[in-house]
Amino acid sequence: MKRFLKASLFFSVVILLILSVARVSLSAAMKGDVKGGNELSFVRLFTEVYQLVREKYVEPVTPKKLFEGAIQGMLSKLDPHSTLFTPDKFKEFQVETQGEFGGLGIQITKTKDGRLLIIAPIEDTPAYRAGLKAGDVIVKIEDKKVTPDMSLMEAVKLMRGKPGTKITIWVWRKGWPEPKPFTITRAVIKIKSVKYRILEGDIGYIRFTMFQRNAVDEFKRALENLLKDKKLQGIIVDVRNNPGGLLDAAVAISDYFLPKGKLIVYTKGRIPESVRKFYSTHDPVVPVDIPIVMLVNSGTASAAEILTGALRYNDRAIVVGEKTFGKGSVQTLYPLEMGYAVKITTAKYYMPNNECIDGKGITPDIVVKLSKEDVERLKKEFKEMEEHPEKTEEIRKEREKRIDNQMKRAIEVIKEYRLIERILGGKKAA
Repeated sequence: MKRFLKASLFFSVVILLILSVARVSLSAAMKGDVKGGNELSFVRLFTEVYQLVREKYVEPVTPKKLFEGAIQGMLSKLDPHSTLFTPDKFKEFQVETQGEFGGLGIQITKTKDGRLLIIAPIEDTPAYRAGLKAGDVIVKIEDKKVTPDMSLMEAVKLMRGKPGTKITIWVWRKGWPEPKPFTITRAVIKIKSVKYRILEGDIGYIRFTMFQRNAVDEFKRALENLLKDKKLQGIIVDVRNNPGGLLDAAVAISDYFLPKGKLIVYTKGRIPESVRKFYSTHDPVVPVDIPIVMLVNSGTASAAEILTGALRYNDRAIVVGEKTFGKGSVQTLYPLEMGYAVKITTAKYYMPNNECIDGKGITPDIVVKLSKEDVERLKKEFKEMEEHPEKTEEIRKEREKRIDNQMKRAIEVIKEYRLIERILGGKKAA
């Protein structure tokens, strides 16, 4: 209630200030050319519309709703990436970029009939150790029943909390006559950004799901394990369907592949502080004689494109797959009053070849589309996950093992590189 009163007071003060400015400068504003964009004329226009909506709209509307809508509308006119974060969304955004939070360690979803279903417990988390399973239904969180009206975000907020604190949830499982309580101690839950394995033929495979803050450490551990294979023939870096994440993470990971002093990416915008250049600062950890193949598609964006471009335009990797998304803009996050924040585009990314990929993307060296069979299989899997969310984790694990035709081509590229190398008598293939 106090928060609401504070918000209402804040918005009221803002309106009074705007109205004061508008009245004081009214005569000057009216002389201005509206088409030319006289600022005070538009301030007056905004306050007139605001008052009309507040007084005449068919139903009462809160200042909070009107101001949030006005700000979001203004930002949406700029580009798809500039946005307003409400306090709840801001907290969630911080959790996503940090890659860890205090919680139970379960992936959940709301079913079509409004149930809160566990997709899967995350391995080595409190929920996993407590015995929760895919397909379990959460019917009550502490003393609050889960109803069809409860949003997924609301359920998540109830279950997250300070590590070390306890929470009791009631769970129903198929075959149980009634729900059972599980009292679980919250812990720091780390969201994995990196998956890796050795493919047949001593080829390393690393997949980035997102570039979160913990991605660099996860990548380092993955790389250390892959490099233990003394017969390692090459590494496939899979960033398909990777929406990006933190610029610093992409830069740090690029540094592991590139010789010291190589340009990774640079940014340039209207304000002086937006101009930044990022170079590799260490000798490469991945030996230069190990070929690298980047796997990309239309879902490869932002930080994932930075890693791809850094390796591709420094002649350190061959890119295989489909044209990338083309998200080459930089957003800066500005915290605001009352827990709000705004994310605004302040610069654009430029690759080592001095090209900006915004709206263009990166065209692979070797263009390979998914086969019709692979596409149909994916459609079938998505449909099955939608109809049976409890099977999601099982389907995901099966998909992780599968070698689709884009992966096959990436493997072939590494084998071809090694074959040319042998023909050349151990000299590096161009």
